[in-house]
Amino acid sequence: MGKRLEGSRSKPLLVGDPEGLPAFLVGYLDRLTERNYSPWTVDRIRTHLRDFILWCEEQGVTRPSGVDRPLLEAYQRHLFFYRKKNGKPLCVAHHHLRITAIRLWLSWMVKQGRLLTNSAADLELPRKEKRLPKAILSEPEVERLLAVPDVRTSMGLRDRAILETFYSTGMRRAELAGLRVGHVDADRGTVMVRQGKGRKDRVVPIGDRALLWIARYRDEARPELVVGGWDEGVLFLNPMGEPLDLGDLTALVADYVKRSGLGKEGSCHLLRHTMATLMLENGADTRIIQEILGHASLETTQIYTHLSILSVKKVHAATHPGKPAPRAVPR
Repeated sequence: MGKRLEGSRSKPLLVGDPEGLPAFLVGYLDRLTERNYSPWTVDRIRTHLRDFILWCEEQGVTRPSGVDRPLLEAYQRHLFFYRKKNGKPLCVAHHHLRITAIRLWLSWMVKQGRLLTNSAADLELPRKEKRLPKAILSEPEVERLLAVPDVRTSMGLRDRAILETFYSTGMRRAELAGLRVGHVDADRGTVMVRQGKGRKDRVVPIGDRALLWIARYRDEARPELVVGGWDEGVLFLNPMGEPLDLGDLTALVADYVKRSGLGKEGSCHLLRHTMATLMLENGADTRIIQEILGHASLETTQIYTHLSILSVKKVHAATHPGKPAPRAVPR
């Protein structure tokens, strides 16, 4: 009886053949775990490689020796023509993630002596698009969004504190979900982000208003959410006294954006993008934004310079030879 390789988003694989692809996937994931990759990263890689293995089985390939260049190019074509449940194709970034996962897995198998060469090493990938976020909020729009939660209720108070924290710190969804009460330092005006992307810790500033809402939630609403006196210290809790699920957090913020009546779509990352863009427009240095957001590369942060249109408009108004519009349009 073979071992079943479980995962969160695809059907399980049966690990029966010790020389089969599923067996090497198990070994590779164990190695990633030993190297301290985050559970989220390991799960994502597991999903991508499991999908590839299942596709290989449909082509009659069950062992590493069958993963050659023609097979990989056929898989690329499969990804290109693949359509999700909503009828949309995979984005280029998702395509890259899947092929990169395969490339690194095959490289590991070469090092293990299971393959002579990595057939994916020089596989050509589609060019990535440089796309801007779909929406950014102005300062008045943010204030309108923040005012939506009903702070007369425990859930509304919690949700206002969540929105304020996202807007003030620009942290990622998983980072906010993992916040603990002790990570907030009101005296210094900072928040400790533990095990952010890349498993890196960082300290980020947080504004006084966000701190006030966090303190009010912590003192007035959070005690009602702690079930049976068992408190693990996670800051934001659901009605069952448990840490917030990432999907629920996305749905929560998206619902408030919709209820705000702004006519824009977005969720947690909308506030992250907005925070970075508004700070740049108010004169913040790009490297400071990089530090706050936890970007490994300045290139990632520089996308916000394309969103910071106010400074561009000022230069345009000051240097463009066109004359200003008259106060009254002549008849």
